[in-house]
Amino acid sequence: MIILHRTRARLPFLYVVAPALLCATLGGCVYRMNIQQGNYLEGKTVDQLQVGMTRSQVRYLLGTPMVPAVFDKDRWDYVYYFKRGRLHRPDERHLVVFFKEDKVTRFDRDNVPNSAPQAPDQGPPVSKFPGI
Repeated sequence: MIILHRTRARLPFLYVVAPALLCATLGGCVYRMNIQQGNYLEGKTVDQLQVGMTRSQVRYLLGTPMVPAVFDKDRWDYVYYFKRGRLHRPDERHLVVFFKEDKVTRFDRDNVPNSAPQAPDQGPPVSKFPGI
């Protein structure tokens, strides 16, 4: 009878505290995938945009606008959003193209890089490693 009483005292610990500790430790191991939304805007592509281009030329160069303006048909918004996993700030780019009589009158670029992204460093050349 005493052994049965001790066994009952340990069961709540095993059923309540152990799963709580397990959930707390595994909570930090959740995979967060990359989130990419919108039109990818490169600086070299946006640099080709010129005042006087037609709507079809802009659509061919940059693609269909992500956010169509409902009340202003002479404004196209290109938005790009990219978030890497967790603990990183999202990369946001915004380009607004203004039209008048189906021709580009001006455009505003916000956080669109001027040059294409560079490849990461590939490490030291093979010649630096010792021969086998």
